[in-house]
Amino acid sequence: MTALDLLSGDAQTFLGKVWASRVHLHRTDPADLVGLLSLADADHLLTSTAIRTPSIRMAGDGKVLPESTYTRGATIAGKPLSGLVDGRKALALFDDGATVVFQGLHRYWPPLTRLIAELELELGHPCQANAYLTPPGAQGFAVHSDSHDVFVFQTAGSKLWEVHGQDGPEEVLLEPGLSMYLPTGTPHAARAQETVSLHVTIGINQLTWRGLLERTLASVVGGVPADHLPAGYLDDPALLSTGLAERLEQVADALRAVDAEAAVETEVRRFLTSRPPRLTGGLRDVIGRREVVATTVLRRRPGHPCVLLDRGDVVEVLLGDRALTVPARIRPALEEVRGREELTPGDLPLDAESSLVLCRRLVREGLLEIS
Repeated sequence: MTALDLLSGDAQTFLGKVWASRVHLHRTDPADLVGLLSLADADHLLTSTAIRTPSIRMAGDGKVLPESTYTRGATIAGKPLSGLVDGRKALALFDDGATVVFQGLHRYWPPLTRLIAELELELGHPCQANAYLTPPGAQGFAVHSDSHDVFVFQTAGSKLWEVHGQDGPEEVLLEPGLSMYLPTGTPHAARAQETVSLHVTIGINQLTWRGLLERTLASVVGGVPADHLPAGYLDDPALLSTGLAERLEQVADALRAVDAEAAVETEVRRFLTSRPPRLTGGLRDVIGRREVVATTVLRRRPGHPCVLLDRGDVVEVLLGDRALTVPARIRPALEEVRGREELTPGDLPLDAESSLVLCRRLVREGLLEIS
């Protein structure tokens, strides 16, 4: 099951298409979603870690609470730290009806790090994860809308959502096992029911055609000399119109010469290199990679990209924050690596020594992990 299938039940509804303009609900095995962030996990993060703002914020009665009401200072090796969440203060505010917001969970909570990494590669759009821990009967925020698409799923308790769609407001009761998709700009609010509520939101920060065109055109416009506008154009606008027409024609000629395939490759590289490396278990792999033999079971690291670009007698391998260049004869082996979730060096269409060298390198670079 892919990350998108888990959340939507129908990946093709979203992949490569305009986002839906309606609320979309999907039911799945509650255990698949609860395991991503349980109530015990939220307790651990809030009370037993050195979590700091802005990874945490708190809200009540429709407004964000001052950080000073739930944080404290400390020192490490004589250097001051600020914004540390004070578990006792945070729990007291929660007990009084405040909602705890865990922000950017994809950066520090491994189950959601993996989900986001996989989802980003399926969609080709940057994603993020937040969670909201709300006391019984409470509502953290008033009706509002988000500037990005959102998947929402409940992992503890239940929450009644007021969703304003094209056909007017409707109520949706979210419980563990039910996920909901809200398009950009959908007004909504939610209130916990009889028990404590914990839900996760997955934000999809869409990349747009306009943005792609702007990035592609930037180099074309950047080629226009930055000469000063001529003096006197306020009295004689023709001084500008003639020069502008000439430059527009030059830009049009340059635009017609733009290589669309090269521009797309640049966009792919830009997206992949903007993603932080996800290397859970990387220490174990660095320690153990020299012991990899022909029968060692290796796995593709979830959410780790592997894009192959032909460069004549070599292949460039995009691995997110880095790239490799290998001989073109290696491509069939790389295709094998890309197409399988699990393999051994002996499975690759290479001689024994070459397969070991390649696999150990891919373990070091984070594409493969030792099973």
